[in-house]
Amino acid sequence: MASTAVPTTAPAATPITPVSLKELAPWALFVGVLMLVLLYFVGAEQGATSVFQGENIHEWLHDGRHLLGFPCH
Repeated sequence: MASTAVPTTAPAATPITPVSLKELAPWALFVGVLMLVLLYFVGAEQGATSVFQGENIHEWLHDGRHLLGFPCH
């Protein structure tokens, strides 16, 4: 039967360096633009402000509109 060795010392913890705003800014901008695009498609992609013709986008996002409280009928 083989025996396993159990280490008696814990590995050294690596320090966590804070993320600078300069590194975070592009990601925050990307996420902000993505959220605005999603908000547009869920909340306003129908009627006079429609970018795409037809009812496809409206029907795909229909339940999400009701879940978020956007009126659509």
